[in-house]
Amino acid sequence: MESPETLPFETAEKIILRWDSTASEEAREKMIFDGDRQEVDRYLQAVDEIQRSMSSASISDDPKVNCALQIAMARLEDEFRNILISHTNPIEADSLIDPTSLHFTTPEDEEDHDQQQQQQQQQDTAADSSSSSSFSSASKQRHLNDGDSSEADGCANLFRFNSGDGASSVNSSYRSTSSIREIDLIPSEAVYDLRSIAERMISSGYLRECIQVYGSVRKSAVDASFRRLGIEKLSIGDVQRLEWEQLEAKIRRWIRAAKVCVRTLFASEKKLCEQIFDGVGTAIDDACFMETVKGPAIQLFNFAEAISISRRSPEKLFKILDLHDALMDLIPDIDVVFDSKSSESIRIQAAEILSRLAEAARGILSEFENAVLREPSKVPVPGGTIHPLTRYVMNYISLISDYKQTLNELIVSKPSTGSRYSGDPSTPDMDFTELEGKTPLAIHLIWIIVILQFNLDGKSKHYKDASLSHLFIMNNVHYIVQKVRGSPELRQMIGDEYLKRLTGKFRQAATSYQRATWVRVLYCLRDEGLHVSGGFSSGVSRSALRERFKSFNAMFEEVHRTQAVWLIPDSQLREELRISISEKLIPAYRSFLGRFRSHIESGRHPENYIKYSVEDLEDAVLDFFEGTPVSQHLRRRSQ
Repeated sequence: MESPETLPFETAEKIILRWDSTASEEAREKMIFDGDRQEVDRYLQAVDEIQRSMSSASISDDPKVNCALQIAMARLEDEFRNILISHTNPIEADSLIDPTSLHFTTPEDEEDHDQQQQQQQQQDTAADSSSSSSFSSASKQRHLNDGDSSEADGCANLFRFNSGDGASSVNSSYRSTSSIREIDLIPSEAVYDLRSIAERMISSGYLRECIQVYGSVRKSAVDASFRRLGIEKLSIGDVQRLEWEQLEAKIRRWIRAAKVCVRTLFASEKKLCEQIFDGVGTAIDDACFMETVKGPAIQLFNFAEAISISRRSPEKLFKILDLHDALMDLIPDIDVVFDSKSSESIRIQAAEILSRLAEAARGILSEFENAVLREPSKVPVPGGTIHPLTRYVMNYISLISDYKQTLNELIVSKPSTGSRYSGDPSTPDMDFTELEGKTPLAIHLIWIIVILQFNLDGKSKHYKDASLSHLFIMNNVHYIVQKVRGSPELRQMIGDEYLKRLTGKFRQAATSYQRATWVRVLYCLRDEGLHVSGGFSSGVSRSALRERFKSFNAMFEEVHRTQAVWLIPDSQLREELRISISEKLIPAYRSFLGRFRSHIESGRHPENYIKYSVEDLEDAVLDFFEGTPVSQHLRRRSQ
């Protein structure tokens, strides 16, 4: 504390010169502010006397005064630096917790998190070993494909989805503004000394030196905290050269670290600047704050900027939306922490990155729609099962629905392709007036389903067997329906009306399959053409009847052999179709057999014509759509 007694100039000069580190070994080895408090007060009093002497017109030009002032300022600069360094300790672990999520954000915790996630993904892969390797887990640890071993040619190349933070340096005194959580970086006694030195340096015209010393020491402290948070020094070019799988983990870490940086680290640095420099001069606290954090802040936001301008592809959408939501959440805090004119560039950068992330998300969604429409694979998936494209797209839009609030704010227009009368055979027609009242995102999701079906209709034409073509459409549209029904968010957006339309389409495909397969088989079991001329009572043509049985046997055996290797992955749908087949086939065969068995059994070798009982056919139908080859000969029960 400063004494009310005024020191004579000569006494003040002696005190200043005694602590001249260029002239005294003792002065070089000892720091004034590390010693006795009375010595500190006497030195500050001596500095005050030198400053008063400088303001006196009679002696202001005295070389002795100027020399004493320069020595005093050099000493205070060293003391200022020493106090800052000696009280700059690593931020404690509990201060690296994001207060909004209670997640530790040190690299060690992040690494543990990533290892657990990787182990979970390996377990998922083992549980679902038949999934296509090109369609792996999503950014949110969901699989975009769920159990299809087949993969159409070209589909994997178009869609690649890997798909899916001294002992008194920290006190418990916080000042909360919204979600901002300030901590005391330096103890109050040291802050008092720093402010005492800063006042004297700045009033003597040593503002630049004071700011430079402060900024260099505190910036090193911020850099150390960045390292603890796992924030790397990466240029925009460095970020863009990384593989997306590497970036996904870095984005997760960045989101957690950015919250701590803005809400705790930068906010606390701002508070420290205010404690030391507020009121000392015009906006000096802002200047010191920017000297400290401008470089780290640019480094922090450059990562998000690099992601926002990187090459667009479908697998990046969800991490870009995560970044967008995190930055959107931080914008109010950024505006509070960087509220001065000198920090306007940081606010502008953050706002521009947010805008670019939004534009990137819109662009990816639009490009995804076009990619689904143009996906070129032409090799039919074996057995008419669910196409990898169907699995990918439906799991993708299920993930999209998790971001409905964000995307509804970002999407302001209808899909860029498609209209009621497009006149383009390569683009489906769609009447958007039917979707009035639905959210922008819902319209886009319905449009994606429309273009997916349009693409699938084209792929179905590559099957040579019309029955298999219908089965393929049935399987894929049924899968679309089940995915919509299984997601409450997706179902709410799509709506029951459109869901009914989809249900009708896969049921129509099932009906078309049955017609294409079974009409010709059942045609063998008709009465027409079996009776000899001369009236119904004249009898039955045994030769015609034998041919009819032979034709039925041959057709059914071929259908059984062929369609046993076809696949309906959904067990309920598979059983429903079998029941529907049996309801038509079994009664017709039973009736035909009942009417004409005696005519065959009364002749020679009846076993060559009546090869199967009703029970044999019932058993055979159970082989259908299992995706498993069967013997060329049906299993027969003893007759």
